[in-house]
Amino acid sequence: MTINPDLQGRSYPAAEVYDVGREKIREFARAVKASHPAHFDVDAARDLGHSDLVAPPTFAIIIAQRADAQLIEDPEAGIDFSRVVHADQRFTHHRPIIAGDRLVAELHVDGVRAMGGGAMVTTRSEIFALGSGGSREPVTTTTSSILVRGEGQ
Repeated sequence: MTINPDLQGRSYPAAEVYDVGREKIREFARAVKASHPAHFDVDAARDLGHSDLVAPPTFAIIIAQRADAQLIEDPEAGIDFSRVVHADQRFTHHRPIIAGDRLVAELHVDGVRAMGGGAMVTTRSEIFALGSGGSREPVTTTTSSILVRGEGQ
């Protein structure tokens, strides 16, 4: 199956809410060997002016990958995940992720480029914190590029 070139410009709406918990932040920090006290100790985070624990910068990948799954699982996309090679990931943080945040992500397909028998697909996830009254505060923008290898590659 080939990648659908009409994916470019497609957007996938924010799906389920990800509730950021203290233990998730601590677990992630340990997994990526982030040792700053603000990832583990509420008082240390508050001393820096935050209301609660601060997630390591790459924590946003958890929410971004949930958004990416919508594209991978879309039968119209033509993406065979067993043929995917992750090429690039970038983060632009608008503010830190804090324990207690309720996050959602919208996925945008910014590019689909044929490469040999495969394709390079570039996506952008806009991650927002949900506030009272339905407000949405920008938290992080992630961009990702995947190479979907063609048959025989």
